[in-house]
Amino acid sequence: MADDLQIRFRPLTLDDLELMHRWLNNDFVARWWPGWPSLEQVREKYAPRITGAAPTRCFIVEPDATPVAFIQCYYIRDWPDYAIGEEAANAAGIDLFIAERERAHRGLGPRIIREFLRRVVFAEFDVDSCIIGPAQNNRAAIRAYEKAGFTYMKTVSIPGELEPEYLMRIGRDEFDTRRAAQSR
Repeated sequence: MADDLQIRFRPLTLDDLELMHRWLNNDFVARWWPGWPSLEQVREKYAPRITGAAPTRCFIVEPDATPVAFIQCYYIRDWPDYAIGEEAANAAGIDLFIAERERAHRGLGPRIIREFLRRVVFAEFDVDSCIIGPAQNNRAAIRAYEKAGFTYMKTVSIPGELEPEYLMRIGRDEFDTRRAAQSR
């Protein structure tokens, strides 16, 4: 993957809901993300996030101006089902998927995550850490998050998720230290 790849995080809009519907009904995505929703279900879930009625911020990820992924960010405290203990008291949560099979497993995921942490999570959210919860059997995602600097916390069952989540965390200080070391 080219080092000069430009990654843009464009806020999700109502015009993107058909794209989200298509992505969420792609077996590549639905395997790990609760998939197969109708277009109406996609609208019900994401329209409040777009309008600000729900506390989650959603983005379409566009490397070199091509929509290929989805990412969202929220304060853990805004979602009681994710009340996972003291370590999440002042944390953001993120969730993402790469929508196109041919774009996966090529190093794009860790780059998206690092850029999102730098430009959104730790720049715009007043948090001490960020938490992500891939499905415990999603080894590719877990490896991508490890490459981005996340470390394992614990495995938990969250209502409505397909399988237990392998919670991972990165602290703001760890992220800053890692970035400084990489720039040397």
